[in-house]
Amino acid sequence: MADNIILLVEDNPDDEALTLRALRKKNIANRVVVVRDGVEALDFLFCTGDYADRDPNNLPQVVLLDLRLPKMDGLGVLRRLRIDPRTRVLPVIVLTSSSVDQDMVDSYHYGVNAYIRKPVDFTQLIGAVRQLGLHLLVLNEAPRL
Repeated sequence: MADNIILLVEDNPDDEALTLRALRKKNIANRVVVVRDGVEALDFLFCTGDYADRDPNNLPQVVLLDLRLPKMDGLGVLRRLRIDPRTRVLPVIVLTSSSVDQDMVDSYHYGVNAYIRKPVDFTQLIGAVRQLGLHLLVLNEAPRL
């Protein structure tokens, strides 16, 4: 049985701390697993590398994915998730500071569920997390594959 993981894929320690603080502030009780690059995200999701002993049936409830990552960027991670039947419908939210319009177009092309530009303002981030929490962690129903 899944333990309601949120996978946060974020290489910036300040953005990580801000996101974790916003999740706590909104009382989102899910366990948050933080990975710091695209390759580590795929290792976690597909139970390879350092995560080879992880239960492959315990996918996160949602992936919060930055686009600007070392080793493999977020779009590469998203493309890989969408071609694999195990992760094709996994909810993914791009949470990025990128202001490049093509990043948004590409993210939706590859099946992202939501695209959120990281607000500079903590209050805005809290609001975004509240909406994400309500929708994806409480109300959303994902298909069982």
